[in-house]
Amino acid sequence: MNPYSFDNIVTSISTSKKTPLRKAIVIISAFACTIAILASGTANATQKPASPDHLEDIRMEARGHAKALGGALKARLQQAIKRGGLEAGVAECKLVAEPIAQSLSNEGWTVGRTALKVRNPNNTADDWEQAQLAHFAEQLSQNLPGPLEAMHVDEQTGEVRYMKAIQTGQVCTACHGNNIAPDVYRTIKEAYPNDEATGFDVGSLRGAFSLTYLPPKPQAD
Repeated sequence: MNPYSFDNIVTSISTSKKTPLRKAIVIISAFACTIAILASGTANATQKPASPDHLEDIRMEARGHAKALGGALKARLQQAIKRGGLEAGVAECKLVAEPIAQSLSNEGWTVGRTALKVRNPNNTADDWEQAQLAHFAEQLSQNLPGPLEAMHVDEQTGEVRYMKAIQTGQVCTACHGNNIAPDVYRTIKEAYPNDEATGFDVGSLRGAFSLTYLPPKPQAD
């Protein structure tokens, strides 16, 4: 039997003959233990696993945010290229990409992009993102079936992470391919001195939309 168990502490309060000071210490210890047990029970009660239906709702919402980010960036890029060529497109992407992502980051969502080879260092992939990107690249290179997306749920915090692959399109190769025009390449290097995002072939993995959802904390009763 554990002499330091909660039951033994309570018993010792009622049966042992102790000085007032030692009795006070034991009573305080028992009270603290009781609070810890109650707090633990409350914490466990609030950490309920998400239901499959709830996770599917989150997945659909994540897809919507990713589509919104991609659509907004594509529209602004097309407008800039039409107005001033590819050089203007590079400048526009640098100017608006992060503000557009931030505008979609609300109600618990953080929305952005990442890649194994980034143009903007702020988009550098973390360990989990790198693992998913490597899996996406393998799927594409081997023509493996399955959706080019990934989702992970942290059972302790309720945080949900979602990624959706971005494939390199023909239009992307003008700024991310193997034969970039000298003037465009010069503009890229001026805007992004540490650029890594070149050398991509059509159909290869360019990167991914990367989103995080953190549900609101449960209200205390």
